[in-house]
Amino acid sequence: MDRRNKRRLRLFPKQGYIMLLIGILIGFMVFLAVSSIISQGGGGGAGQEGLPSHISFTFLYTSEKQGWLEEVTPAFEEWFFERFNIEVNVDLVVTGSHDSVNLILQESAQPTAWSPASSIWIPYLNQKWTSLGKGQEIAKDSTPLVLSPVVIAGWSSFFEEHNVTSFQDLYQLAAVGTTFKYGHPDPLLSNGGVMAEVLEFADALDKYPEDFTVDDFTNQDALEFVRLIELNSVMYGKSTGFFGRWAAENGPSAIDCFAVYESVVISNADKATQKWGDSLVAIYPKDGTLLSDHPFVILNAPWVSEYQKFAASQYLFYLLQEQNQDKAQDYGFRPANPNVPLDAEVFNEKNGVEFEIKIPTYRPLSGESMENMFTIWPAVKNPGV
Repeated sequence: MDRRNKRRLRLFPKQGYIMLLIGILIGFMVFLAVSSIISQGGGGGAGQEGLPSHISFTFLYTSEKQGWLEEVTPAFEEWFFERFNIEVNVDLVVTGSHDSVNLILQESAQPTAWSPASSIWIPYLNQKWTSLGKGQEIAKDSTPLVLSPVVIAGWSSFFEEHNVTSFQDLYQLAAVGTTFKYGHPDPLLSNGGVMAEVLEFADALDKYPEDFTVDDFTNQDALEFVRLIELNSVMYGKSTGFFGRWAAENGPSAIDCFAVYESVVISNADKATQKWGDSLVAIYPKDGTLLSDHPFVILNAPWVSEYQKFAASQYLFYLLQEQNQDKAQDYGFRPANPNVPLDAEVFNEKNGVEFEIKIPTYRPLSGESMENMFTIWPAVKNPGV
């Protein structure tokens, strides 16, 4: 497939990172200018007429990064007060990516900032939001927080016997009648499951996800490709983290290979090897993959105030600082900030992963394609699971 030679992994282009910092700096300068005008020449700082002494905003995000965010957020609140003499409270609300979209659409959650597990959810939210007649797109700009590619994980013994380098290879095994045990999270419940299904369709269609059309999901050859892989599924987990733990705990007799995030392999590799004497490793699909890039989005919503936007932009700036990006590596994430060196103690063969990723990465599919994929899922899944 010619897709292999395009779009090599670019985690967070340095130019883009510099532009982000410039944008946040400009925002800071505007904030100071507005504050000065409102205070009408007062002595500066919070508590003056028109200036808040406290800013509170909700951050709706997904569970994969919960440990990291809970570690660094209290320090951000202190940092913000020291910098602006304004108290800030970040209300961390954790849920699944699909659930977060539904909460925003229903307006039962009204976050200032939103971070699904992957950018694939941004076009989907925008498509659903505008189709409901709610006005302009609600998620206009996004910035990756941390990164973890989707991989085909499995046991060394299986990959030594079968040269699996892509979902195309899994299809070929199934097509010749080779028996293997496969799985991934449920696409209707988990971001990881959605991303796995997108990659299966990308290989089935030999297309970039961004080029998927409505007709692709009625293409019988593509549907049969995905269906044949899925017939080997023995498990559809409720979450990607749960699936990885289940595989590591149940071992090679329960499952041969499965689609999860690279970070899940890192989290489970050591205990899996110790328990089973067989290494849990990540295979990076040679034709390309999707990044679980945890985009940070300040919502273009009527319930978000300018002060909340400013505080959220400073939160983003703080999360991308080198010391905080470095802490994210302890949770198996690759830093989005290109100035942070990869930790070789985390990204190594012992943990089942590669230090450098050399495969292409894909852009998100359209919101309409995502909706079509959800609709077709019951027709391609293993009906016995």
